[in-house]
Amino acid sequence: MKATLAYIRTLCKFVLLALLVGLTCGAVGTLFYHAVALATRLRTGHPWLLYLLPVAGLLTAFLYALLKMEKDAGTDAVLRATTENETVPARLSALIFSGTFLTHLCGGSAGREGAALQIGGGLGTAISKLLKLSEGETRLVTICGMSAVFSAVFGTPLTAAVFSIEVASVGVISSTAVLPCILSSLPASYIASLLGAVGEAYALQEVPVLSHVSLPPVLLLGLICALVSILFCEVMHGSHRLFRRFFPNRYLRVAVGGALVAAISLLLGTSRYNGAGADVIAEALAGTALPYDGLVKLLLTAITLGCGMKGGEIVSSFFVGATMGCLLGPLVGLSPSFGAALCMVGLFCGVVNCPIASVLLSLELFGGVGMPFFALVCAVSFACSGRHSLYSAQSFRFDKASI
Repeated sequence: MKATLAYIRTLCKFVLLALLVGLTCGAVGTLFYHAVALATRLRTGHPWLLYLLPVAGLLTAFLYALLKMEKDAGTDAVLRATTENETVPARLSALIFSGTFLTHLCGGSAGREGAALQIGGGLGTAISKLLKLSEGETRLVTICGMSAVFSAVFGTPLTAAVFSIEVASVGVISSTAVLPCILSSLPASYIASLLGAVGEAYALQEVPVLSHVSLPPVLLLGLICALVSILFCEVMHGSHRLFRRFFPNRYLRVAVGGALVAAISLLLGTSRYNGAGADVIAEALAGTALPYDGLVKLLLTAITLGCGMKGGEIVSSFFVGATMGCLLGPLVGLSPSFGAALCMVGLFCGVVNCPIASVLLSLELFGGVGMPFFALVCAVSFACSGRHSLYSAQSFRFDKASI
């Protein structure tokens, strides 16, 4: 009886903590969503802001130095905080919020999810310190914070909850964290919707019937997604190394990177690759993409984040996957729209090594249409991408090729 009562007390504590984190982080995540949307509108309405991208990078670097966060490891630090005894400095939330806003305002090529995870991790740390929680409880609250902000920003609560649990250690799912993360992400998504944040949702065209004819093309796309995910990860990590090698001074590094992104955008004569690129993703899922979309986006994202500006890589992987799949779909006998959707989710799975969250992402983005195909493309991409990952701190508890 005593054991049962102790279990109930612990469960109630976790539920209350999860709801507190969900409500708090949901509100902040919604504010972040609207801030990035505002930055995008301002940049679109005032194209001259692109010329200020090096200045935005310098200001971001200065703010990080001012608050003694020059050696910040970004999302990797948050992932380590969920598996080890490290904590995420609470001030990181404000820094990544402002840095990502500046990146989007002035035309850097980056997403929002990296910032969402870091904001959630920083807020989780702040709540833990305020409530004087234990190390184990702090790790749990950090994961809940990640779930809540990710959910508020993207409007995918199930994906947010499972991704936050799944991403730190490949092959390990903490059953203890499942209920708290869901109870954090659902209220966060609800608050975001009440306050005007609109989650992503798409309608697919010409989804095939499951058969021996439709399966081989999906298998092939899964393999291609795995190969491209390896390329994506290597380019992102290589960009960081190259910038640090040739420009040891952080201020020169970020100024050069910002100038490169601005110059390439001006030479191309389009803002198609600046910001997150949500419009281009929507076009690809509707069946239209340019042959070089994915390569240009990958290059500009690598420069933007490699030089030290702030943002995330996952939406860029959506961009690369969707535009690639739109072009490859007809070549393997699928519609451009469905090919775009499959590769968008498959590439995401390959770069983050989160197959369960990836399948849930397809459910929340596309309403469950073609679920067996998404499960297959994710399984193949996950299995064939090896130990490559966007996150250096992501640990692999088993070999994908082992039994």
